[in-house]
Amino acid sequence: MANYTYISATKQVKVGAGKLKGIFVSAVSGSPKITVYDEPAGGTTATLLGVFIPVASTFYPLGVDGAFFNKGLNVVLGGTVTATVIYE
Repeated sequence: MANYTYISATKQVKVGAGKLKGIFVSAVSGSPKITVYDEPAGGTTATLLGVFIPVASTFYPLGVDGAFFNKGLNVVLGGTVTATVIYE
């Protein structure tokens, strides 16, 4: 069963292992960017998804199985972005 978290700022979404299923981007402005890290406690060393420029009203699925992470799910936003992170 998937969980979700709505974010509008950088957030440590989950601590511990799991799987990122996708990101739905609601709105963007300015110079929007999203980077996802496999890190606990807000770290930015182990990149899970490199920097990408999101488009509003777009869902970014990560395949049938999702993308596995081991330490935690840290989503870093740049510019103005509102998004829903779907994970297990």
